[in-house]
Amino acid sequence: MERPDLSAAMDTAAEALVGVLDSAVHRHRLAVSPTQLRVLSLLSVRPETNVNGLAELLDVVPSSASRLCDRLEAIGLVRRTVDPRDRREVRLAPTAAAEALLAEVRSRRHEAVRAVLERMPVRGRQELLWALVAFGRAATAQGAGTRST
Repeated sequence: MERPDLSAAMDTAAEALVGVLDSAVHRHRLAVSPTQLRVLSLLSVRPETNVNGLAELLDVVPSSASRLCDRLEAIGLVRRTVDPRDRREVRLAPTAAAEALLAEVRSRRHEAVRAVLERMPVRGRQELLWALVAFGRAATAQGAGTRST
């Protein structure tokens, strides 16, 4: 039996994980699109973000990011606030309803991953844990800001 290529196996596992995570969310009807959910996630971990910063994170033009925020603001999931240091600057923040939605999504995703992990042998789960920790450390050591194409 041929030994599997590690990078190909990682790619396959990553695709499977994305499928599990997407399935956990899409089985339930959400009031937001996947793109809007991504915006809320980004804003949740980057509370000082403005529209231009969000556009950069999404790799879209600022007008597209602004329209996304308009829609999220209209349904009560984003609020715009004036930066107290520079009143010309408008910051974006998820509302309490958005944070609750994100918590629900995280919970569904964790449960879906947990169900897959429970189908694995105990030793395999432990080896996976150590491998993921090592992978995370190696990726962090490389530098989070560097991308290869």
